[in-house]
Amino acid sequence: MRDDTAPALKRDLGVWSAAAIVLGTMIGSGIFLVPRDMIQSVGSPPWLFAAWIAGGLLSLCGALTYAELATAMPEAGGEYVYLRAAYGPLWGFLYGWTQMWVAKSGSIAAMATGFFYYLADFRPELERVLYTVRLPIGPRGGPLEIRYGQILAIAIILALGLVNYLGVRFGGRLQVGVTALKLGLIGGIIVIGLGGGQGSAAHLVATIPAAGGLGGFFAALVGALWAYDGWNNVSMVSSEIRDPRRSLPRALVAGTAAVIGIYVLANLAYFYVLSPAEVAATPRVASAMISRILGAGWGSAASIAVMISIFAALNGSLLSGARVPYAMARDRLFFAPLARVHPAYGTPGVSILALAGWSAVLVLSGRFEDLYRYVMFASWIVYGMTGLGVILLRRRRPDLERPCRVAGYPWLPILFVAGAAAVTGSTLLKYPRESLLGLGIIFAGLPFYSYWRRRFSR
Repeated sequence: MRDDTAPALKRDLGVWSAAAIVLGTMIGSGIFLVPRDMIQSVGSPPWLFAAWIAGGLLSLCGALTYAELATAMPEAGGEYVYLRAAYGPLWGFLYGWTQMWVAKSGSIAAMATGFFYYLADFRPELERVLYTVRLPIGPRGGPLEIRYGQILAIAIILALGLVNYLGVRFGGRLQVGVTALKLGLIGGIIVIGLGGGQGSAAHLVATIPAAGGLGGFFAALVGALWAYDGWNNVSMVSSEIRDPRRSLPRALVAGTAAVIGIYVLANLAYFYVLSPAEVAATPRVASAMISRILGAGWGSAASIAVMISIFAALNGSLLSGARVPYAMARDRLFFAPLARVHPAYGTPGVSILALAGWSAVLVLSGRFEDLYRYVMFASWIVYGMTGLGVILLRRRRPDLERPCRVAGYPWLPILFVAGAAAVTGSTLLKYPRESLLGLGIIFAGLPFYSYWRRRFSR
């Protein structure tokens, strides 16, 4: 039973802030990193562009599907709310459990560490080891090394946590500012690549040896979907968006469509300037492209663009992700203090600090990337279940007001669910160990659900 007299979240986010959350969390480091892995999988730019377009259309189908749920149930928590309504509280809890302990926190830790890796290009001392824990708790069972850069990554996470603690308006304004800067820098990279006069159209049809086939295409598609991931985050802050019935669909659909265009243009610039073999050989494709056109000294400019991109995604993930454990605690299915709303700032302050603090611990662990990989398989199961939830709720809750109905119903949700099933199936075949361990992490929440459920019933 909820306490309706407690302080409530404030609707301080406008349509621009909502769109910035979509753009800012979708465009992280993926567009700068995955082209290499994708071309190694498919072997030719036409197939790579096909994977980018297929992943973008699948994400757009998801955004259109989520728009109906987000406007019908504009509450904090996103998928937690939708899964609870469609399948019952257990599935909502398991989603929120995974987000708090692994998926969202692991993603935040990975992004903050990626920020320090790029900053180490300018300050190599960040790679130095500050302290070594001589116990077999590090990666691959070795000693745990704590580097100066990890301390910086923790400081960035905690600082952004404090900004969002002080008010969703502050976090939203920061998100708009850094997202605008990020889009300007990426736009500059695209213009330099396509207009620098150093490219060749022949690169766009060249080929390299690769796995190819259906397996190679799905491997490239998974990479593209990782770069597109984040389009759903704005639904987690639905209860803090002004006029959500209008703002949410615009932010979801327009933001996702814009990212598709940006990603296709960026890859067009990469492969116009660099051959497929050169892209396959470099982990930092944007830096290599800029260095080819403007000289080696300008490659660092691309690293700055990557850091700003990561910073925006990091802030958006903290802003949105903290609303999931808050929603669980509000329903008395998680630690009670996380349901508190700050009486002055109107934010779920304890939940924000808890997510930031746990993400900081994962930075120190050195294992966060493994944890996040484990739940990629399960994340797309959740997306598919949420898409199917639109159909189930149409039948079970015909009385539910739906200000935005998904176009092409029921075929578009069915297409999204089928795409999610294909992604999870291919991921299971390619990474069976990680996929099964991911499911194990999720279902480890079952005894905790039973505990909180019994406590609530009493």
